[in-house]
Amino acid sequence: MPRNLLFICTQNRLRSPTAEQVFAEWSGVETASAGLGNDAEVPVSPELLAWADTVFVMEKVHRSRLSAKFKRHLNGKRVICLDIPDDYDFMDPMLIRLLKQKVARFLPANVVTS
Repeated sequence: MPRNLLFICTQNRLRSPTAEQVFAEWSGVETASAGLGNDAEVPVSPELLAWADTVFVMEKVHRSRLSAKFKRHLNGKRVICLDIPDDYDFMDPMLIRLLKQKVARFLPANVVTS
């Protein structure tokens, strides 16, 4: 059974969609992304949080906002802060390298990186 990974940033335009795309190709996981900003491309919702097994946020401020806005929907879910600043473009090779480096250890052991 695949693990459902939700990646969250502010606007859901650069970092979290990159993460969604990078890890969508990995075996053993399903991915989605969303944003906490008022005009996010895909806003975080209770339904997305219910779907997710693990939630990855890009910055500490995202974890705080997520807890403040959706505390009752988190139900003890694991929320992992990746500490990746908003300094990268969509699919930036440096961003992809950082994501693989920081997320891989949280993925199921049977996942093989490319």
